[in-house]
Amino acid sequence: MKLLVVTPEPVDANLLRATLGEEVEGAEVLVVSPATTQSKLAFWVSDTDEAIHEAEVAQEETVERLEEAGVDAAGDTGESEPAVAIQDALATFPADRIVIFSHAGKKDYREDEGLADAEERFGVPVTHAEISR
Repeated sequence: MKLLVVTPEPVDANLLRATLGEEVEGAEVLVVSPATTQSKLAFWVSDTDEAIHEAEVAQEETVERLEEAGVDAAGDTGESEPAVAIQDALATFPADRIVIFSHAGKKDYREDEGLADAEERFGVPVTHAEISR
């Protein structure tokens, strides 16, 4: 199984297993962390350096945590709009399932933009889960 994991924060294998159960075992995982900004102003003035850095850290830490737990994982940063990041990832990684993690409570600006109909939009089963900051 090919599993696309979209997350704004680092996640580990335990959280992924709690979300998907045994589907994680033996899966090939691609972690994508969209470079979302925490404020509308940062987005509109294209102040994305911090967002890109945070996305790189999130995907690198997630990949490291998954691999330490025996999960085959690779990662990349994505566009600031998660739906576009997913579309870009699916162009080269034909996922069988998508897991979208988002912040519980206060979300980054546009963090959930275009994700309400993700399953219909991408034609792949989607699981949504929340993480704490």
